[in-house]
Amino acid sequence: MSIVTIYHNPDCGTSRNTLALIRASGIEPTIIEYLKAPPDREILKAMIARMGMRVRDVLRVKGTPYKELGLDAMHWSDDQLIDQMLAHPILINRPIVVSALGVRLCRPSDIVVELLPQRQAGEIRKEDGTLLLIDAPIAGGDPDLALALQGAGLPTDDLTEPGRRFFAYVTVSGERVGFGGFEHMGQNVLVRSLVVLPQARHRGIGGGMLALLLRRAFDEGGREAWLLTTTAAPFFERAGFKPMERTSAPASVLATRQAANLCPASAALLRRSIHL
Repeated sequence: MSIVTIYHNPDCGTSRNTLALIRASGIEPTIIEYLKAPPDREILKAMIARMGMRVRDVLRVKGTPYKELGLDAMHWSDDQLIDQMLAHPILINRPIVVSALGVRLCRPSDIVVELLPQRQAGEIRKEDGTLLLIDAPIAGGDPDLALALQGAGLPTDDLTEPGRRFFAYVTVSGERVGFGGFEHMGQNVLVRSLVVLPQARHRGIGGGMLALLLRRAFDEGGREAWLLTTTAAPFFERAGFKPMERTSAPASVLATRQAANLCPASAALLRRSIHL
């Protein structure tokens, strides 16, 4: 038996990418096409528990009977939600990867790196040609972060204040390609400090960085992402953000230093839900 198992949907691009990334590391995983052979109740419950996620957070919404079944209502118990996942396996989000290093819902597919005991040397690319990225937490006082933000004309005055989370992004070969961060306010997060380094631009890297950043925010309880930008609204709109009036933002977002005084009044406010 392989040291890695993937619960796979071959019609899903993220699932195909995850499988390809596992194989690129030199591992041939056990592949379970869960729509044909769904896990039983005990296995599903055990995987969700090992992931440290709520049952509701493992439900897939897009392309499923989620809304028709009324699963957005909050009265459903965990056992009832699992009943629905077993009756309709398409409701199980994908891909779930199991290894000796843990169990993860690998969305985005880059998350699978955390579960692999070995990595291939050199770059690894996804179906669309973009590079696999690895993120690492860094301190707000990291001088390289401040230098990159200054070069991009982004605020740096509040980097070391509490409540901020920052990450550096590298490729598998170790090339540092950018930085990103967010401020966490319960279910709301303010995305900030997302910058691709000059030598890494025009390679589709920004979208991968943003996807990883939103996943980290999701794992910390974030469900609504907000941001302010003077130059990058089209990029964020392509990633699902929508322009909003400032009066629609929660008070906690408007009270951040970014919103209150570091970003100009002309900066566009955008929002999107965070989901897997």
